[in-house]
Amino acid sequence: MSVDETHHLTRSAHERLKAEHAQLTTHGRIEIARKIEAARELGDLTENGDYHAAKEEQGKMETRIAQLTYILENVEIVEGGTADGRVKAGSVVAILYEGDEEEERYLVGSIEERHDDLEVVSPTSPLGAALIGANVGETVSFESPAGMLAVTVVDVEA
Repeated sequence: MSVDETHHLTRSAHERLKAEHAQLTTHGRIEIARKIEAARELGDLTENGDYHAAKEEQGKMETRIAQLTYILENVEIVEGGTADGRVKAGSVVAILYEGDEEEERYLVGSIEERHDDLEVVSPTSPLGAALIGANVGETVSFESPAGMLAVTVVDVEA
């Protein structure tokens, strides 16, 4: 995670992440502690699969807690509306790559905002940064690993 990275979240995603954080830091930690204690009671820890599985689960949970803490400490609540027709964090944008015939749709925002059928592009990525502020019909360029690419904004929606 980069230093001072702002995470753009809708209010509903923010509330969902706060609830997940609260659940993991309370009930989640208690449940893992119980699993570890129960596994310890089985004896020799060097060959105790239950113990090692519980410790691995604990590590994954603590990593997620740290990730959620970082996001929640560096969050900016965005409204996905597009009253002015410009792309902003929280918008769903349809774009057409120069030379392509089929448009692609993306959610501009945090990966935590992901939707089932949409890929997410960060507002701080080269594509996301180029799209922020663009209007329907506007063509923007950005630097990609393959070189400069141009996309036309076909549609912007909340």
